[in-house]
Amino acid sequence: MPKINRYVDIDTVEREAKKDYIDRHSPFITCAATAKQNAPFKVTVKVGNAYTHPDDFDHYIANIQLYTGDALLARADFISGTLGGQDKKGQAEVTFTIVPTGKKLSLVAQSYCTKHGVWESDPVEVSVEE
Repeated sequence: MPKINRYVDIDTVEREAKKDYIDRHSPFITCAATAKQNAPFKVTVKVGNAYTHPDDFDHYIANIQLYTGDALLARADFISGTLGGQDKKGQAEVTFTIVPTGKKLSLVAQSYCTKHGVWESDPVEVSVEE
């Protein structure tokens, strides 16, 4: 089983290189705080907040996955070079449209870097109204 890396508040990290490393691998979820049951709901996941990730042939973000609890809701796969190519940094970002059916969502995103493994977001709670 691969190691799951998690975001650390970069304000608490002293070395700039460590801040860059943590931020550019971490997925961040952006969505509304409430959703309507059985209606399309948009969730954006972006890898990196203040920093962007390289897009080299052997070092790139290969995929982004979105979960609620243990259930996989969506996944986007990337091929090296599709986010800018070698020696450039591209922002791995995707907007998923899901249809909530329960009373709440506990969203967690994961990104996979081909060199540094799996990175997981902080959970985002969404209330689902009828």
